[in-house]
Amino acid sequence: MCRATIFVTGGAGFVGSHTVLVLLNAGYEVVVVDSLINAVPDKDGFLPESLRRVQELTGKSLTFYKVDLLDKEGLENIFCKVMKKFNVKKIIFSSSATVYGVPQYLPLDEKHPVGTNCTNPYGRTKYFIEEILRDISVAEKRWSIILLRYFNPVGAHESGQIGEDPQGIPNNLMPYISQVAVGRRCEVQVFGKDFRTPDGTGIRDYIHVLDLAEGHVAALKKLDDTKGCMVYNLGTGKGQTVLEVIRAFEEATGIKIPHCTVGRRAGDVDILCADPTLAEKELSWKAKRSLVQMCQFNFHCSFKVIVYYKKKSAYRHKKIRYFNSYNC
Repeated sequence: MCRATIFVTGGAGFVGSHTVLVLLNAGYEVVVVDSLINAVPDKDGFLPESLRRVQELTGKSLTFYKVDLLDKEGLENIFCKVMKKFNVKKIIFSSSATVYGVPQYLPLDEKHPVGTNCTNPYGRTKYFIEEILRDISVAEKRWSIILLRYFNPVGAHESGQIGEDPQGIPNNLMPYISQVAVGRRCEVQVFGKDFRTPDGTGIRDYIHVLDLAEGHVAALKKLDDTKGCMVYNLGTGKGQTVLEVIRAFEEATGIKIPHCTVGRRAGDVDILCADPTLAEKELSWKAKRSLVQMCQFNFHCSFKVIVYYKKKSAYRHKKIRYFNSYNC
């Protein structure tokens, strides 16, 4: 059976590259647009390095265009005109749990209010885009739209060939821990220890990036019998504190992670944890990879990609446990 062609924006980044990999393995044709703002070109300059590796891992090819979403002419040539020409009225939007703002109750289900108390510009931006898409679905009844609200994606492909290697200082916990583990940074900064949680550090719902990517394939199948706009949480339903994640990483790798406590960041809430029941019921999707696996694969990628491939700086010499898909 001939599979549809899927157009992926931001497909060279962390979540995007893993989603492209899962789509290719599921038999879809994939076209990717990315500005490379958070990706590295391969040595030939034709593809992002992440997507070159995706092609190697899958044994399948994809189509890539280097275009910024702010480039109206370039985007219209690839995206808007093509959608009109082929009457494409289906879209999956990568939203975020940050649209919920400060939780009124936990765990967070899709009926929780959104947009009224977002704590940062990122969450407000995601909320505004959600509202635009809802308006489209009301104005044009033929549209099928699914909003996927991500919680906290971490981890990497088990090969270590693709993963999260942010440009500059990481904003997220797991890549920060990994960079400390391989010696790129001295210690993890724990932002605040006065949260209303068991150990005083914030609780988040960490989900393996491959589980998240597989949620997109499940949503694609749902689009075929969806009209209007649907919303689904993609999370595990289980939360871990910052200190619990650090301990899990130490357990997974055998490496002690130095850390210190600094002041809280503005906008950080105490707890964000998903109720993923609706996705399990309607998409037949459920996160299945453990926190230890997330840590193992994330470190595997950091060691293999950052230390071995890039060799950007001098690293600490220490015995490192090495993991692959056979012992995870």
